[in-house]
Amino acid sequence: MNAIIALCHFCEFHGPSVLFCTQAFHCEAHDPLKEACTSASECGACIKRNSTHFASDTQESSSSCDSWASSRPTQCEACKSLDHTHAGYISIDREAHISYYSNRSPEQPELYSVVRQACVRSLSCEVCPGREGPMFFGEETSGYVFTHTFFLKDAQSRGFQRWYSIIAVMKDRIYLVNSWPFLVSHFRELIDDLQAKATAVYDAEHAVSVQKGQHIQPSTNGYLFAPGMAPDIFRRQRGGNKTYRGIADLLGDKDLFASLHQRFSWMLKACGNRVTEKLLEGPPKEELFTDLEMQREDHLQDTNTNSQEGEVSGPIFTSLRHILKVLGSHKFHLLAFHVIQGNQVIVRGKNQKTVESILDCLKVLIPSGCCSCVPYSTEYKDSWQCNFLGLVPSVEIPPHVLSSDLFVLLDVISPPEHASEYSIGEQLSSEPDDFQGYGFVVCGKENTTDPSILQKIEEGLENANLSDAVFDQLLVCLKEEWMDKVKVIFKFARSGPSTSEDKEKLLRILGAKPEDEIVLKFWMTGLNKQYRSHLLTCSSTGSSS
Repeated sequence: MNAIIALCHFCEFHGPSVLFCTQAFHCEAHDPLKEACTSASECGACIKRNSTHFASDTQESSSSCDSWASSRPTQCEACKSLDHTHAGYISIDREAHISYYSNRSPEQPELYSVVRQACVRSLSCEVCPGREGPMFFGEETSGYVFTHTFFLKDAQSRGFQRWYSIIAVMKDRIYLVNSWPFLVSHFRELIDDLQAKATAVYDAEHAVSVQKGQHIQPSTNGYLFAPGMAPDIFRRQRGGNKTYRGIADLLGDKDLFASLHQRFSWMLKACGNRVTEKLLEGPPKEELFTDLEMQREDHLQDTNTNSQEGEVSGPIFTSLRHILKVLGSHKFHLLAFHVIQGNQVIVRGKNQKTVESILDCLKVLIPSGCCSCVPYSTEYKDSWQCNFLGLVPSVEIPPHVLSSDLFVLLDVISPPEHASEYSIGEQLSSEPDDFQGYGFVVCGKENTTDPSILQKIEEGLENANLSDAVFDQLLVCLKEEWMDKVKVIFKFARSGPSTSEDKEKLLRILGAKPEDEIVLKFWMTGLNKQYRSHLLTCSSTGSSS
């Protein structure tokens, strides 16, 4: 975490002052992406960096810290922390090649001005309700500051308390805001420890004063003074003749600053490890879960197809536009309507390749998870077994299917004279002339209202300005858009009981019409089991939080 944590104090004689601060130094020569990394004890750059703090004698360290700080006002004991002869504290993270250094002030003059300004604002300009508590302020030029102000009891101070703050200064506003809960928790924990020590010293000194008869008592007019002492005498005794104590004496802790160094260093390291940059990916598309399943099914189908050699072949369809051009808009519309609705599509014909090509082209209208295909069969398969079915001409459709509205049948009538004239090379031809002499009969329920997605698909097909590549991308985008609506409805259906008004309102929000509900329900079956589990897990997590 590239920040500085400092302890600040408001002195009644000298104003706000920085008592103690901790900052991190990263090894510039260290590359964390390298596989073979030496530890900080073996890194020459780290050794040189760390030695700058302690290799020189105490006098040199003191002069280097005071050369740029000579303009600072005269300090009393309350404004001081470490002695000028003290070189500071340092902790080394050998794995991360980071050194944590603590002293009275930052060693860089430009950082001192930033910390000094943050100290002044935290103790004089910025005030939170009750004067104690966390605050956030700052700007891009001078940095952003998180501060937590607090009081410590002191029997020798005016009002029997002293005002302090702990600040964290850094340039990254978003990082600092995201660290707010962490900093509030650990700053508050440290403040509680400091206040407990100060209260213990205060209570002990107060008990001694009571025994000597010098304790302070409230008067009838609300002022505090010792028995037999006039208020003006009390004020004179509380004046400049009496100097304040340092915070270490105030808490009765000689190792206070060593402890603060440990805690500040840990906060910098832990907060840096807590908030890290990661590549976040959105939820996987349901097609990712179904690709392997579809590939497995296609492999089985290819195996069955390859085993059936010597069958009569014919011309093939290569795209939806090809089917639209050969069959005409009315027959294509009827086929596309039943495909999108989830009804069974039956293609019956003599030429297996022709039948399979029709099914392959129509399958792109719906998500891959909604497709269950038997490309060419010698017997009828029920709709629960497959929604795309290819049949040989001799297969009869059962009466219960013919009486239903949930199917569409396309009969491909091949001319007898063309039955054996197509070679293997001619099978790849995609011109409509290849289907001269062929007949196409479509049997199915005529629809009254069309789903919205079907209207958009047909508009794209009929737009001559859209190339085949552009239309293919348009179709992909339409399917993704409607699958997102399906996922919302799936979560809504699993969220609990709902009324018809709630469902209608949701459809309006999604931009769907009542005639689109059947399409959305059918497309919901295309969600893979793993993806359904993923959506339900996200829903339960969101509701519990």
